Amino acid sequence: MTSFLREKVSPPVIDDRPSVGTLIRRMGKTGFQARNLSLCVEIWKDMLKDEVTIFLGLAGAMIPVGMRKVMVYLLENRLIDCLVSTGANLFHDIHETLGRFHYQGHHRVDDTLLREEGIDRIYDIFASDREFTFTDRYIHDFAVTLDSRPYTTREFFYLLGERLCREGKEEGILTAAYRAGVPVYCPAIGDSSIGIALALRDDTFVFDTVKDVRETAQIVMESKKTGVIYIGGGTPKNFIQQTEVTAGLLSRRPSEGHEYAIQITTDSPQWGGLSGCTFEEAQSWGKVSKKAKQVTLHCDASIAFPFVVAALSEESPSRSSVPRFDHLWHKG
Repeated sequence: MTSFLREKVSPPVIDDRPSVGTLIRRMGKTGFQARNLSLCVEIWKDMLKDEVTIFLGLAGAMIPVGMRKVMVYLLENRLIDCLVSTGANLFHDIHETLGRFHYQGHHRVDDTLLREEGIDRIYDIFASDREFTFTDRYIHDFAVTLDSRPYTTREFFYLLGERLCREGKEEGILTAAYRAGVPVYCPAIGDSSIGIALALRDDTFVFDTVKDVRETAQIVMESKKTGVIYIGGGTPKNFIQQTEVTAGLLSRRPSEGHEYAIQITTDSPQWGGLSGCTFEEAQSWGKVSKKAKQVTLHCDASIAFPFVVAALSEESPSRSSVPRFDHLWHKG
């Protein structure tokens, strides 16, 4: 028999009421995106068994749609080591940590009526514009307590997480990251309601985002191996991708590339945008290793992400070693 015909498709069995993890493992014997879903879990597990610093890029409206506690689980159990997020996700995280909410709505609605009612819409998710203003004010009031000097976004969110640990009503990304010692970066922080809140200060609040670039490159340089997980794409994905290139330039050595790579996206590569960019394309830049264990899952992350994390949780994953970043906090 030809070597191409070795692994048979094995239809998943349902009649024994499998757990989420068991079903996803069985889907690994199928094809299309079902198989890729299973590969996401397997590659993530491989990272946890290896000496790997795991970066996660968070884009899209993942917190408004209900993924806050999924992220908290990852942080509390140290299944990721460094988070790079859009400002929007972190704003919505702060909003929910303060005890405020997002609401189920509908995408077939008169948006002019929503405007009159003071309701903001994210597809079929609603939020109170008035409550958002309160969150803006909270961020503003926190910022005015800080020294008049440039801050990295990592420093800013570390200090904000510390304050939210005292004043918040729910556990969120920033509080869980603070407790776990996981650095949080936001390279496009001005492109969010956090930027709006900071613009309300009478003076100018300055971020040293170039130092963010150096810090994340330093994390790569001090790691034996690195792995990446992208929920969506956008700026967080590129910011993490470029850490390998920057590390190579700073250390004056060829970039080895991230050795593990997972992405969950609905975008396609042929439009040239980074959110749909393949890992093979990233290999041409030296951002992903030639020998990387990799998978791209083409699926709505609001569906796939909780399933992947639920499957991981069934394994009660533990790590032989967890990266520490004490030097970052001491400098901050």
